[in-house]
Amino acid sequence: MPRFWFGPAGKPITMKSSDILKAPVFLKEMGLNAMEYEAVRGVNIREDKARAFGEEARVNGIKLSLHAPYFVNLAGKRDVVEASIERLKASVEAANWMGAYVVVFHPGYYKDAPSKREALRRVIEALKHVVEYKVQIGAREVWLGPETTGKTSQVGDLNEVIKISSEVEGVRPVVDFAHMYARSGGKLIVGKKDVLKVVEKINKELGSWALKPLHIHFSKIEYGKGGEREHHRLDEEGYGPDFTYVCSALCEAGVDSVIISESPILEQDALVMLRICREVCGENCIVEQTTE
Repeated sequence: MPRFWFGPAGKPITMKSSDILKAPVFLKEMGLNAMEYEAVRGVNIREDKARAFGEEARVNGIKLSLHAPYFVNLAGKRDVVEASIERLKASVEAANWMGAYVVVFHPGYYKDAPSKREALRRVIEALKHVVEYKVQIGAREVWLGPETTGKTSQVGDLNEVIKISSEVEGVRPVVDFAHMYARSGGKLIVGKKDVLKVVEKINKELGSWALKPLHIHFSKIEYGKGGEREHHRLDEEGYGPDFTYVCSALCEAGVDSVIISESPILEQDALVMLRICREVCGENCIVEQTTE
């Protein structure tokens, strides 16, 4: 029986307070049990506040992850790569303070490398410096999670995030099914079989450890010629993918999953996904909000 956690990417939008420390109890009262702290504009949280936030998450049974700044390009020019490494180091440090189990990041772009293969090599080599720092500060329990990206200009198709994870210790894939759908022009993630293939590929090439748990981003999405354009709510018609067969596949494969909503209505659609999985997989799949 798989175990599922659900929560928003960032501070709940229906929470009136601007104090991030109040988010864990707010989410608990809603019936959610995960949250991704968004450092996408920069890692600007002080150590004391990060630790206080982590403690609030712990006592309220909220599983934390952290999304690193968008301004990361490990395949870029030298100065860009060096700055990106520092941003990821800061992300790891903040995640360690708050007890977040994974730092999610976008690996980079192809444009400044002579080939896609070279771009991938650069990402792998740069990431090793972040892992060294992670060990140096005693943050071994914090995973680095290269995310499947939504644009064809970005490093980060499924094969690439698996390759990165296989080459660098302490790294495992983050799967954004909406991004995969958009990047493929709506050709992938159109049925349960596609989701099962993703799970099987990760298990075969990396091992079951990479699925304990599988960190997932989800929303409906709009795409164009170059891939991702805009995220949409789950109730909007004309966009995909469909979360029902995502949950059905995860349940069938028995994969523990932390499912983060990137819908424009964040926690509200996280609740919709929780309800779908409860119907598809059963009440026992939903992790109870207890401290560990």
